[in-house]
Amino acid sequence: MNKKYELLPKGENGLHQVKSLRDLGDVKVGELGGYIEKESNLSHEGNAWVSGNARVYGDARVYGNAWVFDNAWVSGNARVFGNAWVYGNAWVFDNARVSGNARVFGNAWVSGDARVFGNAQVTKCLYFQQFKHSITVTDTHVFIGCEGHSWAYWKANITQIGEEHEYTPDEIRQVANLLNILHLQINGKLLTETPK
Repeated sequence: MNKKYELLPKGENGLHQVKSLRDLGDVKVGELGGYIEKESNLSHEGNAWVSGNARVYGDARVYGNAWVFDNAWVSGNARVFGNAWVYGNAWVFDNARVSGNARVFGNAWVSGDARVFGNAQVTKCLYFQQFKHSITVTDTHVFIGCEGHSWAYWKANITQIGEEHEYTPDEIRQVANLLNILHLQINGKLLTETPK
């Protein structure tokens, strides 16, 4: 296998900047890219690339035709692949997966066991918190475990759904509290009153 980049000596950030050894679409031979910790972070196959001030480290991997650029960070055991893009100030970490034609950008955080795939676009905070199930939110939807609904649906049904999944009243209050805080952060207003 022909290598598509070389690692430059580690910089002040403790990572290696990559330098292209062949043309990769818009990337030309000799062009400097972003920063990785080790070769396993960025595949030599496909057109996957890290550029700008982006950083990929830990056991994270970028492969296929995925791109990580701007000030984005990918770390932990995260995977970015397919034709996915992670950019802006976005962070993808823990065991998160971003794939397909997904776009994660702005100030988005994708973490825990979150999955972003297909044609999804995440522009605001995507948050993960471990209760009994993972909780993932965007500006329009909330996913608790595999169950996803609009914010309005959760507002109307949080207690009933929690009881169906055997959450205690205290756990339901904690989840509702978290959703309130996240809705305020993302959409600028509280979602609902916390259940009593």
